[in-house]
Amino acid sequence: MAAGGLSRSERKAAERVRRLREEQQRERLRQVSRILRKAAAERSVEEGRLLAESEDLVTELQGRSRRREGLKRRQQEVCDDPEELRRKVRELAGAVRNAEYLVVYTGAGISTAASIPDYRGPNGVWTLLQKGRRVSAADLSEAEPTLTHMSIARLHEQNLVQHVVSQNCDGLHLRSGLPRPAMSELHGNMYIEVCTACTPNREYVRVFDVTERTALHRHQTGRACHKCGAPLRDTIVHFGERGTLGQPLNWEAATQAASRADTILCLGSSLKVLKKYPRLWCMTRPPSRRPRLYIVNLQWTPKDDWAALKLHGKCDDVMRLLMDELGLEIPPYSRWQDPIFSLATPLRAGEEGSHSRKALCRSREEAPASDRDTPLSSAPILGGWFGRGCTKRTKRKKVT
Repeated sequence: MAAGGLSRSERKAAERVRRLREEQQRERLRQVSRILRKAAAERSVEEGRLLAESEDLVTELQGRSRRREGLKRRQQEVCDDPEELRRKVRELAGAVRNAEYLVVYTGAGISTAASIPDYRGPNGVWTLLQKGRRVSAADLSEAEPTLTHMSIARLHEQNLVQHVVSQNCDGLHLRSGLPRPAMSELHGNMYIEVCTACTPNREYVRVFDVTERTALHRHQTGRACHKCGAPLRDTIVHFGERGTLGQPLNWEAATQAASRADTILCLGSSLKVLKKYPRLWCMTRPPSRRPRLYIVNLQWTPKDDWAALKLHGKCDDVMRLLMDELGLEIPPYSRWQDPIFSLATPLRAGEEGSHSRKALCRSREEAPASDRDTPLSSAPILGGWFGRGCTKRTKRKKVT
């Protein structure tokens, strides 16, 4: 006899009975599910009796169906009709003009126009993975700041936007000309590597993607600090990691901006990650004293019910209308005049970067005619920035 009072044969018999009951329950669940998929008029008397005897299973399956339908509705993209969108943009423009302290929260949706996939859209990274479909790698250094990035930079220049909190690590806010102190890149920047052995941490802005050799919990880039020789690391915060770097995450400025904000504009973010940071939403205040929230997104977000206004439109479309309503010109992006060149630290002799294959490298002949007379000492495309073998334009990778 075992300690529990049952012999080995009795325990085996009890286990067989338990498994049999579970299989019978699963079979009953399958039967009820098949019946529920039929129209009521098509069900037989026997099937009707089975449903009546299985109220608990019917309730469970109906609940599952409602949750699935709700999830599908949340994943659907909804577009406001043009007239409705213009009306909403006029209201948004009034909020921008009247805001005393406007903070912009940005997500992957502002970069889709630059051929960078988002995460939860119909063709987003997580959506495709959940469907078992392959996700093609995108060369982020091929991307350029979008109309939305350039609009935000101009709004900040005009003192209409005080701070930008971004979940993106593509560096496009930096390359749009937005000043470093005016942004918090909560998930890092693919163009920045740091030395954590130096106090304060020493930053190195590069003109190439520093993350090609890095991954989750593996952040060393293979280069060394010019000052102390310690290994450099990227600044990316992967899912499952906690961001501890002061820059470029700039959490202190993000928190201060949120505490001062009377208006928050969310562009292209599902807010499923940002909602987990209560300090960005002033949750300690009474609801009537929290910032007025404006959301631009094609899909449902968990903050929709809190929003003063939800605009169902693409970020570039909304920002084009908004800038027109505000009477502001959207500055064009010039790759040749990209601010990253003036911020970047040149590689030292013997150091390697991923620059030999990256599109930020452009030959001098490709520069605009007005820039071809730039003195050689200040031409950002020369070998001092990129190292050897970087004089030809690289082929653009296709993003599917």
